[in-house]
Amino acid sequence: MMVDVIEAQALPGLRLWLRFSDGKEGVVDFSGLELPGVLARLRDPGFLAQVRVDPELGAPVWPGGLDLDPLVLYAWVVGMPLPGAEASRR
Repeated sequence: MMVDVIEAQALPGLRLWLRFSDGKEGVVDFSGLELPGVLARLRDPGFLAQVRVDPELGAPVWPGGLDLDPLVLYAWVVGMPLPGAEASRR
């Protein structure tokens, strides 16, 4: 399944509201997630607020080249298993 992020907005409490190309929308809460490496920048509310959507990628992006996989975000929002989760269990 191919789905793009078409809108994104930072919310208080390290949350990100997303709307997808199929009309579904929801919130990803980063406050309780382990964010290693470059993803740790998402813990800064000022940095998180700089989100925009790159229409070519169909993904939320931030300065410095940080972007998040729209399919993974979609899975979190709609409660689907994360892509590749089955393969990693074998």
